[in-house]
Amino acid sequence: MAISEEILEQTMKSTIRDIVDFPQPGIVFKDITPLLKDPELCKAIVQSIAAQLRPLKPDALACLDSRGFWFGLSIAMELGIPMIPIRKKGKLPYETVFEEYELEYGTNTIEMHTDAIKPGWNVAIHDDILATGGTAEATSKLIRKAKGNIVAYSFLIELNFLNGKDKLEPYCSTVQSLINY
Repeated sequence: MAISEEILEQTMKSTIRDIVDFPQPGIVFKDITPLLKDPELCKAIVQSIAAQLRPLKPDALACLDSRGFWFGLSIAMELGIPMIPIRKKGKLPYETVFEEYELEYGTNTIEMHTDAIKPGWNVAIHDDILATGGTAEATSKLIRKAKGNIVAYSFLIELNFLNGKDKLEPYCSTVQSLINY
């Protein structure tokens, strides 16, 4: 399904639903699960993100637990590169390196396998949404601990009013989002 970026953005915005006061009062959660009902729309999303990342020639795509996995594996396959799962603490079976970070509504810890990337690899980071940037920043720190380079951030949605890009700027200035609020 080859559609324009404008049509893709409009279709995504009309499909994504707002859930008020989730996961806590005051948060308006952008629910992307309705996107998953439309295989052609999902294919267009994957192709669009892959087209954005392809010129940057990433060696791997680090995808954040858990909604970053939903499109991340397909994007990595479209690019012909490995997908690196970045998981919440305690979910990976092998030796890990971890990083603590703050969310807009609490704290968390993520980890990745110690052998997930090779030193010098150029890694793109993918998640469903850029909010405050805490998870993506923590992932950047993990990749740097493994001596990798961050070449881009990729999101379906960016919540501009939370200024998440500011946390990512020291690691990489290439932040790509399909839609912005």
